[in-house]
Amino acid sequence: MPATPQTMHKIGLTPLALPFLLLAATANAQSPAVDVAALRDAALKDDIAMDIVEGLTTEVGPRPAATEREAKARDWAVVKLKALGFSNVRIEPYTMPAWVRGEETATLVSPFPQSLTITALGNSGTTGKKGLTAEVVYFPTLADLQAAPDGRLKGKIAFVSHAMKATQDGSSYGAFGAARFAGPGIAAQKGAAAILIKSIGTDNHRVPHTGVTRFPEGVTPIPAAALSVPDADQLERVFKRGKPVTLSLLLTPRFNGTQQSGNVIAEVPGSDPDAGIIMVTGHLDSWDLGTGAIDDASGVAIVTAAAKRIMDAGTPRRTIRILLAGAEEVGSYGGNAYYEAHKSEPHVLTSESDFGADRIWRVDFAFPTAAKPVATRIASALAPLGISAGAQRAGGGADNAKFADAGIATIDLQQDGTRYFDLHHTADDTLDKIDPQQLRQNVAAWTTVLAIAANAQESLR
Repeated sequence: MPATPQTMHKIGLTPLALPFLLLAATANAQSPAVDVAALRDAALKDDIAMDIVEGLTTEVGPRPAATEREAKARDWAVVKLKALGFSNVRIEPYTMPAWVRGEETATLVSPFPQSLTITALGNSGTTGKKGLTAEVVYFPTLADLQAAPDGRLKGKIAFVSHAMKATQDGSSYGAFGAARFAGPGIAAQKGAAAILIKSIGTDNHRVPHTGVTRFPEGVTPIPAAALSVPDADQLERVFKRGKPVTLSLLLTPRFNGTQQSGNVIAEVPGSDPDAGIIMVTGHLDSWDLGTGAIDDASGVAIVTAAAKRIMDAGTPRRTIRILLAGAEEVGSYGGNAYYEAHKSEPHVLTSESDFGADRIWRVDFAFPTAAKPVATRIASALAPLGISAGAQRAGGGADNAKFADAGIATIDLQQDGTRYFDLHHTADDTLDKIDPQQLRQNVAAWTTVLAIAANAQESLR
């Protein structure tokens, strides 16, 4: 019978009592040596995660994909993981195309001369060192750009805006992010000389948001940059005056050929080789504007700290494998390389932390029927942390997406994204934005998940 408020009342229970009763019942389904509640509560005082975030952002700093800085991050991570006591720590290299930022300036020439704050999008083409000056055509939305007649943009600069707002679940990124993902390619196909977009962000600070864009095969990349939100708003007000707008743009990024990137892997070996591998992941690389604290040093720290706590509590039944992926920001090269190298291994569960460091408020599952009791126990054990069970199917993240798509069981620990896109891909992504208590709540939630999933007797396949 479902445990509704009415049925609980009939047997003398309150709704608040249910999570604790279900948690107490877990001893029958997993190793008696695992005290999930004790591990969870101890993690609320964790200092390991903050130490990792502080070290990675201070001693390495920005970590653009396929650069010396990203290589330094891999070396740093290997030393840290070995010092923490993990097993089988190694780097798995791969090669990938590299892109490097150059100069970037924008000046409104007419009708109201002034400087604008911009940053190049990843994979942007170049204006050349002399820059370009051209008329600007304004599109309030990406749909307006898509509807523009062919030839209208020949030799002109497209400016695409949007109306992104903050949401707890981050869904606004999916709704408006296409202006960055696809907008430059569309503008190039319509003959534009360059494109500016309103930053895919929800802040009101004069700090533009970078991020990768992709041009369709056979389409030559054009100069592509993001305006800070206030500068984009300013440009919109200029257009409302009804006068022709001319802008000078200088962007000198370059493609740097094929370079090396890599993943860092570490393990907590399990006692039962036949029970499978639980893979948890964050990504080591970051954009170059800030120090990548929320994106994704915090995710690296959260999964590592949680796995460390399970390791220190004893040998779990299943092996826990940490994947610190490289080159996520520019196309999930690390996650894809890991999948190709390890897809034949017995992964049974995967999860990713890559949405900052603010508190987890919901958990979603994609579990086989036989593992539903495990999901129930996890949800119950997370409830005291203020985390509710969601109704959506977990989809995984960028670096474990191929495993999720292949049907491997997946858990999404949904973090509060209300302020995430104020900071995402900007110079403001720095250590001071991490709230230590919310970071600890993340570690406690991940510790809880791993304590239950790594020791559950049920099959997770």
